[in-house]
Amino acid sequence: MTSIPRHASIRFLLLCCAMGALLLPAVGRAQILVDLSIKRVLYVAYEPLLATVRITNLSGNPLLLADVESKKWFGFQIETLDGRPIPPRDPNYEIEPVKVSPGESITRTVNLTQLYPLGDFGSYRIRSTVYAAELGGYFSSPPLTVEITEGRLIWQQTVGVPGQMEGMGSSRTISLLSHRLPERTDLYLRIEDKSSGIVYCTHRLGDFLSYGKPEIMLDSVNTIHVLQNSQPRLFVYSKIGLDGKILDRVSLNAPKEKPQLQRSNDGTVVVRGGFPFDPRATPTPGIIQKLSDRPVPLPTPTPFSTPKSKESPPQKDKPATAIKQGSPAPRSISSPAQTD
Repeated sequence: MTSIPRHASIRFLLLCCAMGALLLPAVGRAQILVDLSIKRVLYVAYEPLLATVRITNLSGNPLLLADVESKKWFGFQIETLDGRPIPPRDPNYEIEPVKVSPGESITRTVNLTQLYPLGDFGSYRIRSTVYAAELGGYFSSPPLTVEITEGRLIWQQTVGVPGQMEGMGSSRTISLLSHRLPERTDLYLRIEDKSSGIVYCTHRLGDFLSYGKPEIMLDSVNTIHVLQNSQPRLFVYSKIGLDGKILDRVSLNAPKEKPQLQRSNDGTVVVRGGFPFDPRATPTPGIIQKLSDRPVPLPTPTPFSTPKSKESPPQKDKPATAIKQGSPAPRSISSPAQTD
């Protein structure tokens, strides 16, 4: 019998171990399915970037997803296209454990802007990860790529915050931005404290027509009022506080005159013109009436015709017809008066 050298057997054993290590993750991935979905590809810096993760238990057994020591059971892997990782703002975050029955799916929606520093312009590769201690490994979703960009500045103003002492976050910079997309143009409002680097909000106010410049006005307490033309004869009014909270939002239908923002004598700002409506309301479907349900048409009046000027032969045998008693007297029909 031919003997195998000792060094060759060691190399074969190491090769088998390496192949086993490569096969284990592939087998493990089939036990938990992680799916990541993000609505858009392009985002303006600091706007909410919502990622929805769907986790499906395919192991055939109940699973308890929980943190184990330094391993977080739920998280994300975010990196730039050149491979630079983006760590979370708080690496010691905590998430409550969750039990997942066999075949069950759970869904979580996370705002990545709050958890990761994604303020730099550029493209990012994102994947969601789930750690299952009972299965001894990580399970990841296919990666998705998003791009962070900046819109075009339309309007900007720095104002004070009522009731705050000077130097203690007493100013806010308000910016109105437009973001042009292939099929539409979006309008954004950003509120930030540039001295401390805090961004309070970057709200997407919705579509607006690029040829119609939006109106923006501040009231006596520097509350922000924005009126934008979203579609022909349709407008959107938004009222936002300096803390970034949306106080009011109304859709307006203006079939004739364009609505406008007006400041009252007491410093308040109101919208003049337009009719409020709910854009999410389902329109009432048209009902086709049956032929039997249609109303009977009114009789068509016979148009008055003037007899031709032709002399009729005298009728000698027929006496003149007398007007009966009680019959209405004949009326003369006059032609309508001509107007200039």
